[in-house]
Amino acid sequence: MSSIDWWVLSLTLAAIVIYGMWKSRGAKNIEGYLLADKELPWYHVGLSVMATQASAITFLSAPGQAYSDGLRFIQFYFGLPLAMVVLCITFIPMFKQLNVYTAYEYLEKRFDSKTRTLTAFLFLLQRGLSTGITIYAPAIILSVILQIDISYTIVFIGALVVMYTVYGGTKAVSYTQLFQMGIIFSGLFMAAYMVVHLLPENVGFIDALHIAGKMERLNAIDTTFDWDNRYNIWSGIIGGFFLQLSYFGTDQSQVGRYLTGSSVAQSRLGLIMNGLVKIPMQFLILLIGTLVFSFYQFYQPPLFFNQAEVVKMENSTFKEDYQQLETKHTIAHTEKRKEVEAMIVALHTDDETAVRKAQQKLQVASAKTEAIRQEVASLMTKNNPRADTNDSNYVFLSFVTQQLPRGIVGLLVAIIFLAAMGSSASGLNSLASTTVVDFYQRMNSSKNEHESKTLAVSRWSTVAWGVFCIVVALYASRLGNLIEAVNIMGSLFYGTILGVFLVAFYIKKVNGTNVFIAALLAETFVVYCWVIDLTAFLWLNVSGCLMVMLIAWLLQTFRPSTVAK
Repeated sequence: MSSIDWWVLSLTLAAIVIYGMWKSRGAKNIEGYLLADKELPWYHVGLSVMATQASAITFLSAPGQAYSDGLRFIQFYFGLPLAMVVLCITFIPMFKQLNVYTAYEYLEKRFDSKTRTLTAFLFLLQRGLSTGITIYAPAIILSVILQIDISYTIVFIGALVVMYTVYGGTKAVSYTQLFQMGIIFSGLFMAAYMVVHLLPENVGFIDALHIAGKMERLNAIDTTFDWDNRYNIWSGIIGGFFLQLSYFGTDQSQVGRYLTGSSVAQSRLGLIMNGLVKIPMQFLILLIGTLVFSFYQFYQPPLFFNQAEVVKMENSTFKEDYQQLETKHTIAHTEKRKEVEAMIVALHTDDETAVRKAQQKLQVASAKTEAIRQEVASLMTKNNPRADTNDSNYVFLSFVTQQLPRGIVGLLVAIIFLAAMGSSASGLNSLASTTVVDFYQRMNSSKNEHESKTLAVSRWSTVAWGVFCIVVALYASRLGNLIEAVNIMGSLFYGTILGVFLVAFYIKKVNGTNVFIAALLAETFVVYCWVIDLTAFLWLNVSGCLMVMLIAWLLQTFRPSTVAK
């Protein structure tokens, strides 16, 4: 990056951190540290909820996902609006009425301590792993920019997030996220404009969409029902509903955001705002990825987007083999561009016959370039069996750093950093709050402990979880596309956790022991299904939830030894 980009990046990040710390000015008690004194308005709650979900993974990996697979991923969010409605009707009034710090406090009131402990433990495990992945995403950027080992950038990013999360708690996180989302929305529109602006003069926005569509990158809706298909309208609405309901209703990283609302109405409005804005925002992010795909049909893309792996190849014994593949790639792209230009001419003249012929030739040319990329991946694996051969996480970053003007590069990189800091900080804050409230305070024999000591424990818990997440981030390179990895990680646990809460809300006769056993059996089954790759990951949320409810009901029916609370 240029010196201007570095100034823009540095000043933006510094402004965000200083602003969050200044607005929070250090929490004085546990309620201020974990729940921001429950005084935030609805728009603040809504933006904080969105910022928590919109991590750097969203802005780094989602365009890469669209680049390689089209718009199908948007179906993942189709269950979100319905989930928001259920949350507003059921979860928010319940949590607010009980005046809880975490969602899992309710489970001890409804069931018993072991059910609360199990559910809180499952949350801590999945949120700790997921937060580690969110720290890894911006570390990729810094590693590419500075051309240094990613281990160093992981530690730096992790330490930066821990610093201001420890200082200000939820209030610092929330005020920071409010500022972040304003910059992020501006940057998204700027990125979309710049992609279209950089296309050849005779190619406009509609032409770019036509090219993407002819090459199967505008496949937003898939109505085919298939258990093994990760993204179709059925898995999105049904599986996505269960995943979003569990994420927003039982994941403390989100529950902690809307519990900061000054009233039930303010929390509800915040979630409704999220339900209305999230899908259009995500569609825009994916659309940017398809536009980048169209851009690279006219201009030669890197043979492999992860330059760190390219450098390793250029310094290996397979250097000449790699250079030969680069030459083949250049020739193949030149041939493909001719077909793309023929497609544009046919589209401008409305010649359907010519369009079909150009599309067929374009598909053949595209297959050639993809085959060369597969050869590169095989060569990288041959050189290093642990090589990261999935470069979709680097597509948008490569475009931004190599194609955009000075100054804008720094701003867009800052946006990705801001998203990472917001979601990672929310994750650390939720991990700390769950650790303190659901474990430390409940097990601490001193019931009248001064709040200053509890606050200190909360800060040290944040540091401890920060270290854990940094360690996870050091191994995240093996997980493939990050936006898929983080949702797969959540799907392993969310169904079971949601099932426990739905039993608590709606099956009143079930006692703690039976739901505890049901949760253990359901979680074992979900993990087994994932290991043997029985079905697409979104369906794990449905099966886990329904299994907990069914098994708990059957156990209570056939062994009603105790009465539920």
